[in-house]
Amino acid sequence: MRTIFYLIRKEFIQIFRDKFIGKAIFGVPIVQMLLLVPAVTFEIKDVKLCIVDRDMTSESRELVSQLEGSTFFKVRYATYSEQEANDLLHRGKCDLIIQVPSDFGKEIGKGYPGRLMVSANAINAVNAQLSWAYLNGVIRDYSRNIIAENTGNLTVSSIPQIQVTNRYWYNELLNYKHYMLPGVLGILVLAIGFILAGLNLVKEKESGTMEQINVTPIKKYHFIIAKMVPFLLIGLVDLAAGLIIGKLTFNIPFEGSIFLLFLGSALFLVAVLGLALFISTFSRTVQQYMFTAFFFIIILILMSGIFTPMESMPVWAQKFDIINPAAYVMRINRMIMLKGSTFHDISRDIYALILIAVAFTILAVNRYRKTA
Repeated sequence: MRTIFYLIRKEFIQIFRDKFIGKAIFGVPIVQMLLLVPAVTFEIKDVKLCIVDRDMTSESRELVSQLEGSTFFKVRYATYSEQEANDLLHRGKCDLIIQVPSDFGKEIGKGYPGRLMVSANAINAVNAQLSWAYLNGVIRDYSRNIIAENTGNLTVSSIPQIQVTNRYWYNELLNYKHYMLPGVLGILVLAIGFILAGLNLVKEKESGTMEQINVTPIKKYHFIIAKMVPFLLIGLVDLAAGLIIGKLTFNIPFEGSIFLLFLGSALFLVAVLGLALFISTFSRTVQQYMFTAFFFIIILILMSGIFTPMESMPVWAQKFDIINPAAYVMRINRMIMLKGSTFHDISRDIYALILIAVAFTILAVNRYRKTA
């Protein structure tokens, strides 16, 4: 035990001797939280419209007025030429083209369904789908007003229809920052642990200090544990800093147990550090490790479910996430912070992280070659 303690002390001295790493440890979480949380969002607040109104009746003008009154749409262009509208869409000047045919008002006046032609820029499929959903909502409200006007003494409420009352749980205001911050915390811990721990070991190889350690009687697991503990503690400190920034800057709710959150993050860090040290044993230079680490980090993050639900991924991707520790910590963070989940609710994720952490640590210990 004393051997591990002295090795850990040596690691802390070595870490903070590097001025850049010392600043990065505490600077990265601040910058990452302040930039990523408000920037990474799928919310759409400004859909640029181009209106091609060939009808120019009170019905078409009322529709355009209702679109302008929406918080999602901005009517930027109005033209009579379909070619000009398509050119604006091609140049990225607008996101949606709404074409109102010349018989729009006449058809509605006769009681027939009105027709509209909508062209959407679907390069970004998510934006196109959300824009279409918002547009459908505005048109549905417009249709209800038309029905109310054309039914004489009847009102919208007296027309047979299904009434739906909804309530959003756990994120009632649908604030995307509340959804993203727990995931960004996982990315923060992943970046700190994966990059710095592996770089620390590879730098020792390049500087030659590894050979001095290898001729000492320390055991392999002593060496790996000593490499993991400092970055485990640093990662948890960064997690605490991220939580404080999130609360003070974005007023992020925290419904669950802080102890349970740190437990899940600690297990996640052990798994990440084990994987990082395992990879670093194959790397001879910093460049080799950075290239490999970048490859693994991108895969772990993109397949973790931070941006898209895992349920929407292909079956093979969902099976891969069984060994992806980032997928578990994303789920744990969100369930604890937003839902107030207890240990019983996330026990499967906790046990899975324990197995992954043990497996990666054993791989790192077995792969490390203590040769002079």
